[in-house]
Amino acid sequence: MRQGERRAEASAGGRAEASVGQQLDLNASQAGMPNRFVVLFLFVFAALLFAFPAARAQQSSDTPPTGNAQNGKKLFMSDGCYECHGRQGQGAAQTGAARIGPPLLSFEGFQSYVRNPKINMPPYTSKALPDPDLADIYAYLKSIPMPPKGKDIPLLNK
Repeated sequence: MRQGERRAEASAGGRAEASVGQQLDLNASQAGMPNRFVVLFLFVFAALLFAFPAARAQQSSDTPPTGNAQNGKKLFMSDGCYECHGRQGQGAAQTGAARIGPPLLSFEGFQSYVRNPKINMPPYTSKALPDPDLADIYAYLKSIPMPPKGKDIPLLNK
């Protein structure tokens, strides 16, 4: 009987070892599944994160607001925008104001910055500068031609 008991213990021990091995394999495969899920989730999230702003930017730049550039120039001068940004929106090193003419931003980006500026510019609320007036200023800035590139200026290429 002792041999039978040994066989039973050996087979029981073998089963225990097999079940531990099976559990390790099962744990390893389960551990890989969440990692794959996380990677897939992050990939999809990143794709959506980058796709939607690009789509919104394309939609917003396709339909710029209609504004009156003549009135925009008057507002640009009377509201004092030229004092920091120059008469053509060229910016100024003395004030640290950025070039804003012609704007490279969509109207929504321009409007967002004017309403909530990040640096030294005071915020212009819709009460101080209504959206139609801001659209006129944007139209004026859009009407300004881009300056020539440095390589196109003969004096700079000597």
